[in-house]
Amino acid sequence: FTPDGHLVGSLGEVLAAHAYDLELLPASAPVHDARAKDGRSVQVKATQTRRIAISSEPEHLLVLGLSPDGSFTEEFNGPGKLVWEAAGKVQKNGQRPVSLAKLRKLMDGVPSSERLPRARSFEGG
Repeated sequence: FTPDGHLVGSLGEVLAAHAYDLELLPASAPVHDARAKDGRSVQVKATQTRRIAISSEPEHLLVLGLSPDGSFTEEFNGPGKLVWEAAGKVQKNGQRPVSLAKLRKLMDGVPSSERLPRARSFEGG
């Protein structure tokens, strides 16, 4: 991990790869961070706050909320298009914000067949 402000994101990618059996793409790959077993391209976002920001529309978006004890919650797991269309307007940094509350509401409408399946559980602490 590089200590350059991307530590939470890097931890999220590793947790997602383990829990969802994803193949991580090379660092700084455009738009997506991983590939699922079924071929879907996946962008992984991890946060310890109440929101995330996205700068492009991913094929599939997986958002994890990281807890201080090392565990995580799945905040969103579904088509990136849903989040892209619901995100706020572009900020000065080129990113569009979206709250975790909005992500949870959006995920309520995502059928389980469109979510990435958990390959294994992860216990923090």
